Amino acid sequence: MAINKSTFKDYAMSHIFDGMMDGKYKPGDQLNESVLADELEISRAPIREALRELIGSGLVEYRPRVGHFVTVLSKQEVIDTYIARGVVEGFAAAQAVDRLTKEEISELEAMPSEMEKLSRQGKLKELIELGNEFHEILFKQCLNKQIITFTQQLSLKSDLLFYEYIGTLYTPKEIKDRHMKIIDCIKTGDSNRLEKLIRKHYVESGEKIAVLIN
Repeated sequence: MAINKSTFKDYAMSHIFDGMMDGKYKPGDQLNESVLADELEISRAPIREALRELIGSGLVEYRPRVGHFVTVLSKQEVIDTYIARGVVEGFAAAQAVDRLTKEEISELEAMPSEMEKLSRQGKLKELIELGNEFHEILFKQCLNKQIITFTQQLSLKSDLLFYEYIGTLYTPKEIKDRHMKIIDCIKTGDSNRLEKLIRKHYVESGEKIAVLIN
């Protein structure tokens, strides 16, 4: 089956992002288009597309006549990223809460215990993926495509930071409890409290990570 360019772009993005999470590509490292193309056995065009998208997400920066580099984030940029995600995602969740189905709420209720389990097992990538799934169920019902897209862009940067520092941020039980508090707000239909809680959670995480950055 033929694979279109966007699929190659997604493949390249996944490769680069996974490399950042695994420490292969560290902050400040140069990302060479030719080397990446050779590694993935694809042309440079989808590599460029992937790098452009990562620039939009704040994970890569382009220096004219020099090339692409993994972004080095300052403490304030970390805090700003988490504040922004909290504001956008909190608003989206508040707009969506009345539209969530019983099935979606039941799905959300099952996730915190699984998150606790994954955290205890040290399965951090799976934990982050499940956390994103939890939040996507919430904000997708806001029915605003621009907000959804912006939230997804912000999530790449915050996920990368969360993966690096999650072991020192929250205990497995704290991870479970934080998400159970969100579910309690959803079940009561309190959109204002839900929005404030999500904002608070992201601000707390951003400030904790900023303290840990050298």
